[in-house]
Amino acid sequence: MQPDLQSRRIAMRQFIPTALLSLLLGATTFAAEAAPARPWETSVYSVESGLLWQIGTGTPLTYRIVPTQLSWRSPEVFGHTFANGSRILFRHRLTLIASWIQAGPESHYVAVVGSPSVELWDKTGKYCLYTGSGGGAGLLDSREVKGGQGQDFTLTWFIRGGVEYAFSPTHNVSAGILYQHMSNGGQTKPNPGIDALGFTLGYTWRY
Repeated sequence: MQPDLQSRRIAMRQFIPTALLSLLLGATTFAAEAAPARPWETSVYSVESGLLWQIGTGTPLTYRIVPTQLSWRSPEVFGHTFANGSRILFRHRLTLIASWIQAGPESHYVAVVGSPSVELWDKTGKYCLYTGSGGGAGLLDSREVKGGQGQDFTLTWFIRGGVEYAFSPTHNVSAGILYQHMSNGGQTKPNPGIDALGFTLGYTWRY
């Protein structure tokens, strides 16, 4: 056997295992990189809408409000994983609310609010229970109607809770309950606040 032919065969025997190992490592790395992020590991946007009914005694008017919320939630700020694999966590939430006042002297309300989002996810990362409370301020088209809001500038705070389901690696749906209070903080007298309670349905996408 010629020396150069023998050298090529030895080199080929060494090359094949090395190439196979490289392919295996490359496939493993690609699989790790392609693994979808958990729902709380990335920022998300969501759109929610629903219907709220006046339940308080601050005004004699029977308000009915249709809120639409465009929200941004941060990745997890901090959290804790339980022994069963479920995870409770905290993240930031900022929301633009555009409400149609379906029943009431005013016609619309626009506000910016902030709140934490507290979420309890199951071990699969598919389902979560969520809650949060926060507030902000906005503007409506006030009218000189007894029982209506006394001025355009209005403060608001809310409590929310519900369930969210991740039906794909980047998309979620949700259903929840929302309580919202609106008033002007005593800047006019009388100061007839609105206390409304109802439901919301939402759609969320991650990026």
